[in-house]
Amino acid sequence: MPRSTNAVLSRRKRKKILKLAKGFYGARSKVYTVAKNAVEKSFVYAFSGRKRKKRNFRSLWIQRINAGVRQYGKSYSEFMNKLYEKKIKINRKILSYISMNDPHLFKKIVDDIYCE
Repeated sequence: MPRSTNAVLSRRKRKKILKLAKGFYGARSKVYTVAKNAVEKSFVYAFSGRKRKKRNFRSLWIQRINAGVRQYGKSYSEFMNKLYEKKIKINRKILSYISMNDPHLFKKIVDDIYCE
């Protein structure tokens, strides 16, 4: 019985990998075996990058809220603690947006939290 190679599917698989490696440097975009390793590594970077992105944005929001609260002589940790105590549920993303784009509303939030 003759040897059967599925050339169509093999070529399709190689083309898919080489297409994913398009733009890589040197042999990483030309040679299948090297490209396969580079593409696998790029998937690892992409996965960890998606996780890192969430971390980076949260720290950015915290910095923006801190900068907004410091204008009124308060600290970020005190401010967040007061929010928690008063059971006000505004997430950091929205708070940072308000502190940057609507300072009057942010001042009102800070004043309402600190007055008792």
